[in-house]
Amino acid sequence: MKDVQGHRREILRLAVPAFLALIAEPLFLLADSAIVGHLGTAELAGLGVASTALLTAAGIFVFLAYGTTSVVARHLGAGDVRAAITAGVDGLWLAAGLGVITAAVIGVLAEPIVTLFGASDAVVTQATTYLRISAAGLPAMLAILAVTGVLRGLQDTRTPLIASVLGFGANIALNVVLVYGLDWGIGGSAWGTVIAQTGMAAGLVAVLLRQARSREASLHPHPGRILAAARTGVPLLIRTLALRATLLVTTWAAASLGDVPLAAHQVALTVWSFLAFALDALAIAAQAIVGRSLGAGDREGVRLAMRTMIRWGVWGGLAIGLVVVALHRVLPPLFTSDEPVRGALAAALVVVGLGQAVAGYVFVLDGVLIGAGDGRWLAWGQVVSLLAYLPLILVLRAGGPSGSAARDIVVLWLAFTAWMIVRGAVLGWRARQDAWMVTGV
Repeated sequence: MKDVQGHRREILRLAVPAFLALIAEPLFLLADSAIVGHLGTAELAGLGVASTALLTAAGIFVFLAYGTTSVVARHLGAGDVRAAITAGVDGLWLAAGLGVITAAVIGVLAEPIVTLFGASDAVVTQATTYLRISAAGLPAMLAILAVTGVLRGLQDTRTPLIASVLGFGANIALNVVLVYGLDWGIGGSAWGTVIAQTGMAAGLVAVLLRQARSREASLHPHPGRILAAARTGVPLLIRTLALRATLLVTTWAAASLGDVPLAAHQVALTVWSFLAFALDALAIAAQAIVGRSLGAGDREGVRLAMRTMIRWGVWGGLAIGLVVVALHRVLPPLFTSDEPVRGALAAALVVVGLGQAVAGYVFVLDGVLIGAGDGRWLAWGQVVSLLAYLPLILVLRAGGPSGSAARDIVVLWLAFTAWMIVRGAVLGWRARQDAWMVTGV
């Protein structure tokens, strides 16, 4: 009983600050959606397209956080803190290089990228403006990922929380001033988010550098170690590409249904992302605990923590999902004054809420396997889930609009929920095996 209680306290110690920090990113988008949504339907739909492209560009490099958490936690479990921090610094250098390159590519190709979604000309214009400006914040976004991964691996989820709270507050203030006060439109929202993200990155990097100096860890870039970090991240990159491809093709299908379903989908996806990040707090705890436990050779502790977190994930997902269902007509007016968009969004939120129990199960198991460093299998599992989803999306897009925006968006989100069920089945099959529980550094 004492061990069980100890595991529960440890999970809560890591998960609660992680939860509060994780919801900051979707809160950035929720705040942007609420502010931009009152500018008009084209602006809101444009934000949907641009934010999907932007989060895809940043999201494919999430291995900078996930892979780093696993590696750092294993070194910590083995008792070598200096090596843990050194691995984190290597990850930061990798993030800097990838961030600059990605920002340049997205900035130059902003218009062709948003045009691929097939939205109307008015939506493309708004999306291009937002994406071109937001690209400047990509180096900061990747730096935040890298440093957050290091701190999680060191069992510190409080510092990212402080950075997130400060960044979210700055983002809201800047958006209100730039969008409404200076009348910069959707471009003001983009600039506000870029400035807030840059401030967050500067603060987190300063924390990592302070820890590196205290442990006398090297701050200089080491090409060999940076390349090794990049190679380690390749399987997680593939896994994330397949995941982002799922979100992209879903938005692509929504764009074919018209501006109203696309605008409703943008907000529904933002709400889903908010809930996903909230539930992902347990996955973050899983990454840190599983990595450290396997580094210390404690397989029994891994199984105990996994069972606890799965149970909490499913029940937590069910609880917050029911709240969303209860509020499905209360939330839409917060994001738009367009009545057709409100109606479609309300219908979509019912499906979003009902799928959260499955999401809680999926996110916990994903975190467990990432913490174990089971990246290669995760890559193949995510690709299989994507391939199972594509026929549903292709059929939906080929069918075109039905004449009812609410019906179209419900069908789209039912297909998306079916993908989550497939993903859960794949992850559950792997978790029941023992091959992924490799101990040591």
